[in-house]
Amino acid sequence: MSTEKGGYASDSVGLVEPQTIQFDEPLELACGRTLPSYQLVVETYGKLNADKSNALLVCHALSGDHHAAGFHAGDERPGWWDQHIGPGKPMDTDKYFVVSLNNIGGCAGSTGPTTLNSETGKPWGPDFPIVTVGDWVRTQVRLADRLGIGRWAAIVGGSLGAMQALQWSIDFPDRVASALIIAAAPKLSAQNIAFNEIARRAIMSDPQFAQGRYAEQSAVPRHGLMLARMLGHITYISDDMMRERFGRELREGKVNFGFDVEFQIESYLRHQGETFVDRFDANTYLLMTKALDYFDPADQHNGELRQALSGVAARFLVISFTSDWRFSPQRSREIVAALHQNRKSASYAEIESPDGHDAFLLPNQQYETCLRSFLQQQQTAGAAL
Repeated sequence: MSTEKGGYASDSVGLVEPQTIQFDEPLELACGRTLPSYQLVVETYGKLNADKSNALLVCHALSGDHHAAGFHAGDERPGWWDQHIGPGKPMDTDKYFVVSLNNIGGCAGSTGPTTLNSETGKPWGPDFPIVTVGDWVRTQVRLADRLGIGRWAAIVGGSLGAMQALQWSIDFPDRVASALIIAAAPKLSAQNIAFNEIARRAIMSDPQFAQGRYAEQSAVPRHGLMLARMLGHITYISDDMMRERFGRELREGKVNFGFDVEFQIESYLRHQGETFVDRFDANTYLLMTKALDYFDPADQHNGELRQALSGVAARFLVISFTSDWRFSPQRSREIVAALHQNRKSASYAEIESPDGHDAFLLPNQQYETCLRSFLQQQQTAGAAL
């Protein structure tokens, strides 16, 4: 997991190389099945200090992976959170050892539907078990143990990544010093579950889906996966942003009275769907949306979020964005209220942004200041202990 600086900006982690880590201890999953072994693909940025107290875990969202910062050889696109990870950036790699991984069930090299099932010699495909946020956290605990990290200085995530940070703080309170919960909710609303179900139906109704065994037929359910991404993307951006960027602008400046692409927003959504198909797996999309649907830490505590959070020990920063209607600020305030009811340390920031749910991935000075200030405070507090 080496990092080089040559030819890159001074605040970039530079060229990075992922590492695949093998785990041979069986993993019992919440669904009742067991993975006999599995692999995680991991990237790290910065250096782990002598007492291993400066480690920061980054958890990815639905379509994310391990490549959070820097560049891969031959690829000019930086990692998905490069804006916030690097020397002098909010997640400062001059101070922190940042760990980012691709969760099991993913399609970026970790054990999942696209990898080989050692028992059959074929890709797992639809036979890969459904996984939960809790399952991911348990694999991340084993990763921390492998790296010799007893306690994370911070766990950071947005959206589904934030749910992992929250689950960590509940399940392993002694191993999390601080948690940054960004653009999240304590559980999905019925509306969000409905969006996910429509996306799954789009994929599973594609004739090329072949009951999930499309890889065995050298096929891809492109149409269904494209529709799923188009639907999802609509929920990630705000109406104001769509109006500002696209309005009702026509591609050719006139109405053609047909069903081909006429409006710029139609062209944009089709482009998003088409490019997504080239980099993401349909079975993985099904798994990730189910993990979102199932997340509800209060379910094991009589539906009481306050009770679920009663044992946490981390210091929290909860961040929401004003135009995020997928995970609205109200849902973040539910988390903050439950923490405060338990007299836990929790700061809250509601960031002004027109970017909708995608705002957690994008540049925003107020957002970056909040991240930087909180992490600096936690580093100071940690040094004082």
